[in-house]
This record gives sequence, structure tokens and C-alpha cells, in this order.
Amino acid sequence: MTKNILCGFLLSIFSIGVSHAQVKAPTPYGPVPNENQIHWQEMEYYAFVHFSLNTYTNQSWGNGNEDVNLFNPKELDCRQWARICKDAGMKGIIITAKHHCGFCLWPSKYTEYSVKNAPWKNGKGDLVREMADVCKEYGLKLGIYLSPWDRNSPDYGKPEYITYFRNQLTELLTNYGPIFEVWFDGANGGSGYYGGANETRTIDRTTYYDWKNTYALIRKLQPNIVIWNDGGDRGDLRWVGTEEGAVGETNWSLLNTTGDVPWNMLHFGLENGNSWVPAEVNTSIRPEWFYHPNEDSKVKTVPHLLDTYYHSIGSNGSLLLNFPIMPNGLIHPNDEKAALGLAKAVKETFAVNLAENRKAEASNVRGNTKEFDTSKTLDNNKDTYWATDDDVTKASLTIDLGKPTLFNRFLVQEYIRLGQRVKAFTVEALIDGNWKDVAKATTIGYKRILRFPSVKATKVRFSITDSKSCPLISNIGIYNAPVFLNAPSIERTQSGEINISTDDIGPIFYYTFDGSEPTTKSNIYTTTFTAVGKVEVKAIAYDPATRKSSPVGLEKFDISKKDWKITGINDEKASTIFDGNASTIWHQRDGNRMPIDLVIDLGNKYDLCGFKYLPDQGKWSSGIITNYQFYISQDNINWKLVDEGEFSNIKNNPVWQIKRFVPEKGRYIRLRALKNTSGDDVAGYAEVDVITN
Repeated sequence: MTKNILCGFLLSIFSIGVSHAQVKAPTPYGPVPNENQIHWQEMEYYAFVHFSLNTYTNQSWGNGNEDVNLFNPKELDCRQWARICKDAGMKGIIITAKHHCGFCLWPSKYTEYSVKNAPWKNGKGDLVREMADVCKEYGLKLGIYLSPWDRNSPDYGKPEYITYFRNQLTELLTNYGPIFEVWFDGANGGSGYYGGANETRTIDRTTYYDWKNTYALIRKLQPNIVIWNDGGDRGDLRWVGTEEGAVGETNWSLLNTTGDVPWNMLHFGLENGNSWVPAEVNTSIRPEWFYHPNEDSKVKTVPHLLDTYYHSIGSNGSLLLNFPIMPNGLIHPNDEKAALGLAKAVKETFAVNLAENRKAEASNVRGNTKEFDTSKTLDNNKDTYWATDDDVTKASLTIDLGKPTLFNRFLVQEYIRLGQRVKAFTVEALIDGNWKDVAKATTIGYKRILRFPSVKATKVRFSITDSKSCPLISNIGIYNAPVFLNAPSIERTQSGEINISTDDIGPIFYYTFDGSEPTTKSNIYTTTFTAVGKVEVKAIAYDPATRKSSPVGLEKFDISKKDWKITGINDEKASTIFDGNASTIWHQRDGNRMPIDLVIDLGNKYDLCGFKYLPDQGKWSSGIITNYQFYISQDNINWKLVDEGEFSNIKNNPVWQIKRFVPEKGRYIRLRALKNTSGDDVAGYAEVDVITN
């Protein structure tokens, strides 16, 4: 009897142990990523390189009739590209194998409009091959950008073009090894050369490319690939609705497989979407995608790039950062410096995880087992996670830092293999015995990083306040990031007053206007000052507390606008288009259909060689001009057409549009709006300027 009781007792203990060890893992909730999407998400950061014939014509988009003999990059070095990308912390490179002009960077056997007929390497070059080889050498993954739109092909818009498009796609996906991503631009149809037709062609981008069968071909040729497409069909990844470098504050990695995808869904995702389609944030290190010499001083600063980092990688997205290649075939030193500066800043910020291996307690642990306890969030292992019981969707985790510790960043990751769940959370700090709110946010996803003013605390409490199902948290990090100042913004009013400012609080500004680099011994900025005529202003922000300086802000101003007037318009608000303030907008409505003319009297005659147009910077802008003509007159009677064309990609990238032409003397200018992005009869302007010889 005693023996039976003992055996029963031991058996019950064994059963409890087995039961405790076999707590079931949570089941998936909603759509989940496939393995290709997981591998892509873990890359986090990779490069675009834009290089084509329009690099040599200083255009944003080529028309399809550019001379192939222009392509002869005498110093081209793909190893330089790969070295910079590797040193910048990137994991891959996507090359623009064919942009809208149709020129191919590989010797495609399906067209003569390629490197095989260019003087570069006597027609024996293959830039995609060189890129594939150096990516392998440097341990980087290779991606391919292939424009569905082709302004050179005579068959574009016809059924025959789809065969051509797929033939080129097959070349790229079979001859260059593993491809991690294929990228299809959303620009489709419009004016072009089209084999000499020189006409406008339109297509239905939702049906023309037959994406279903095109995708099947891609996945057959490259089973491990992910597809990015803004061309009217769901791929594996989504555009975020802007090229400014940011996804939404709320960012679900979900969409619906059918139906329209409006801007707000692109930007924020869809909480109850039925398909896993995470966000890729694509932006350029300069204002535009292709190289333009006038942008050498407009390369994004390290603080600007850091902001992009937090609004992409730190907001449940990936970051695709573009390098415009110079005509000589190299990345510009300014671009390299900025990219490596970002890498250094990120490394310094996340060098020490103040939470790693610290003690942590949670309000609920799944089955009260070590398999899902709080230590799994602090072990630096992405495959382990803290989980709650199935019926618990609100929970908190408190980390003991051991002593008062200074920090200003909080990083958290979900275990996304089982779905994205968290809808809202807060971060609190225990300061002098009292809990203080320091940050709050909505979604987490693969990775979320919050920024806030530095606090010194002994404990940190992470609280999930809303979740679609039991939360699964794989990683938490607490960091103390160094201070980075933004480069100052420099503006000049119509009367010639210079304003210098930043979003930072409390820095001192130093400036020069003689071309020299500003230091703390330069002019100190205390109030606006007047600088008329052509002048170059450089400025830095300086923080006396940390003795740190910002990157240099630079603006080059042309002739004074003091005497400028708009003719034929009786509207006081019209003059805001040359007031030097990009946030003031004027919309012109003539009451008739396009074209709409804007005529400006410059007050004096000048040798004019170009003009600049800045559209409305708002998200839902109206009147953004896409096609234009530009005229010059000395007497407001006799006019000469000096330039006409398009502002390429202006809707997605509403930056300064700079156009140059053969110098012409004149006092009056006429900007004629022929077409806008909305297809209505409105012309909108933030700023208009001229370039003098």
C-alpha cells in the first residue's frame, strides 16, 4: 500500500513536470509572413543605384530617344558602390537595370537600345554582370529594378510588348545568380519616343501586364525572391505612398489581396487585411533619384538620414536608400560621407543595450513557464519571445536597470512569424520613486523604436494597452543615443531678409556669405539680416552644452526679387510665390481650361539661363504642374519659347524642379502650365525663381 502511494505520488509529480514543459505555443493570428518576407525583413537596409542615359542629359526621366553614345562612364567602379554600401551597413543593392527610357544596362538580345551599342567598353560591357559579381564578392544581395514602362519600345501599349517585357525579365532572373528582390515602378504610359512614333500612349496598369502570369514566371525563375510593385497588383511588399522617407506612425504589415489601395492604406497598412504585405520605405540620399550636379550641396545630412532611419526601420519597415551615380560611374564623395556618417551614428546609438540580461518581471507569463518568460525579450535572440496566456491581451513588463540610468531610446520587436498583434503600448520610467510616462505608440511589428528626451530612471515599464491577440515580444532594447543637431534651414524673403532656423531647441547659429565654412568664430546670427543679389549663405547650429556642431546648411540665392510683380492678376496672395517661404501657396484658376499662364515682371533685364519651380508641399496637393512651356520677353509683347517639357515624378517627389536653357536676355517670364497631376484646370505654386547667367 505504501509502495503504491509512493509510486502514485512520483507519477503525479512527473505528470505535472511534463504538463508544465508542454505548454502550447500560441497559434498564428491573422496573416503571417512567408520565409522570403522574413528574410527580406531581417535585411532591414539596402541600396538603390540609379544610373542611365538621363544621367548624361541631366533629366529625371529619359524620353526614350537619348543617344546611346552618351553612355561611356570612364571611371565606373562597381566595387566602389559595393564597398560604400557594405561600410554603410547595407545588406544588398538594387540596380536600375532599365528605367523608363528603355535603355538596358545589360546586353539584352531583345533590343539594340542597350550597353552593347554604347562606347563603354567598346560595347562589350554588362553592368548588371559587374554588379552581380561584386555583390557576391562583398557578401551583398542583388536586386533588380526593371521599369514596366518603356519609352523607347515601338511595341509599348500593344500586346506584343508583354512578351518583350517578360523576355527581358527572364534574362535578368536567369543569368545573374540569386536575386533577392525585383522592383517594378508605378509609372506607366505617357508621352515617349516609342521607336519614332513620338506620341502619347495609355494603358490600364491593372490588366495590361497580366501580373498574375508575370508573377508566376518570376517565382519559377527565382523561388526565394520578393516582389515590389506599385503597378496595380499586390506583390510581396508595398510602397508607402511617398518618397520622402517615412511610413505611417501606425504601420500594419497587412493589406487586402483585392480592391483598391488608397494612399492611407499604403501609408498605414490595414489592421484587418487578409494578406501580409509589409512596407518598404524608398527614398534618395539627394532630392532626386538620378544625379544632378546642382544637388551636390543638397545631400541629406546625418540628422536627416537618422530621422529617415527611425521613420522606416524604426517604424516596422525596411529602408531602401538611393545613390545617384555620377556620369563618371562613381558615387559622389558627399553621398559616401553622408551614408557612412549615418552608419556611424546608428552604431553609436545602439552599441550598448542597457536592458540586456537585466531582471524583468511581467504581469502575465504564458503557463507560468520559463519557455515564454520575460528573459526571452532580453536574450538578444529573435527566435525566442515572451508570451501571455491566450485570454490576456493587456500586459506589462518591468525591467530593473539596477541603478539610475540615462536613456532616450526604446526598441521593441514582435515575433512576427505568428502574426502582428499589438495595437497600442506605452513606456514609463521610474524616476525618484514615481512612474512617469515617457512615450507611447500604436503598432510594433518587426521593429519599433521610440525617441524621447533623455530621462534617468531605475526601472522601465513597457505596457501593452491593446492587442488583437495574446502579445508575443521577442526583443526589447533601451539605449542612450548621442545628440545630433540638424543642419540649419536658410530662407530669403522677397525684400532680401535672411532667416536661419532649425527644429532643434536652443542652438546658436554661425554663418558666412563669402564661401568659407562657418565655425564658432564666424558671424553669429541673432536676427534677420539683408543680403540682396547673388549670394551664398552657409550656416551651422552649435550646442554650447555638448560643444557639438551641426552639418553645414547651404543656400545659393540668385537675383533679388524685390522688384518682381505678377502681371495681369489682381490677387494680393499671388506674390507669395516668390516670398521665399515654401509653406505659402497660391493657386491660379483662370476660369478656362488649360493652358494657364503665369507672367512675372522681373523689374530689370537679365541674362536668363534657367528657372525653378516648387509645387505645393502638402500631402493632398492641388495644381501640381507636370507639363510646361517657358517663355521670355523684353517688352511683354514679343515672346520667345526657350524651354518646354515635363516635371518628371513630381507628384511622388515634389522637390524643386530646375530647368536650364540657352541664355536669353529678358525682363518678363511666362510659365505656361499645360497639364497637372489631377487632370483639372488649376496651377499651383509654392515658389518660382530664375537662374541668371
